Amino acid sequence: MTDSPASPDFLGATRTFYDAIAEDYSDHFREAHLAQPFDRALLRVFAELVGAGAKVADLGCGPGRVTGFLAAEGLDVSGLDLSPAMLAVARRENPGLRFAQGSMLELDLPDGQLAGVVSWYSSIHTPDGQLPALFAEFRRVLAPGGQLLLAFQAGAEPRRHDRPWGHPVCLDFLRRDPDRMAALLEEAGFAVTSRTVRAPGPTEPVPQAYLLAQAGPTAR
Repeated sequence: MTDSPASPDFLGATRTFYDAIAEDYSDHFREAHLAQPFDRALLRVFAELVGAGAKVADLGCGPGRVTGFLAAEGLDVSGLDLSPAMLAVARRENPGLRFAQGSMLELDLPDGQLAGVVSWYSSIHTPDGQLPALFAEFRRVLAPGGQLLLAFQAGAEPRRHDRPWGHPVCLDFLRRDPDRMAALLEEAGFAVTSRTVRAPGPTEPVPQAYLLAQAGPTAR
């Protein structure tokens, strides 16, 4: 499923940005992806919580590095992204894994189908006003008790990336307050079980935030 012409403008802008930079992004961050031991540890915690063989979606998967990591941990994982160019990289680097194009706001999945959802820095282009709808969609596709792992940059001021690697595109990367994100998850029907903020690594300008949350029972 792809986003429709009526979809919010930010979806088209995000897709255009990542289509332009996909190969450069993949090459530049090849070693940076999952370079932090803490990040790998959290993904392993998530994998243990959902259980071996569990059906999981990596939403906003980009070049598929987290998708591949979770598959190596024994999960039945698929990836989804807006950008066809990013998906081309993901498929090339992860033969045998499933990847689809689409919007996280309109997932082509039945209610309660997944045991886990990972949003690894993929909500950072979603406007504040769209976050409740995004988290409601995550809750919809998770079975009761399902696990969500959300990673994002902590802070208040966005960072604008203008003409990266010389490409004529521009996009804001939004930073968020962890307490506010946790409150929005709870409003969407999640119980937040872990809140972690770590200091920035050598190439990271701001602290990094991680929320683990469990889907509550569906409304009757």
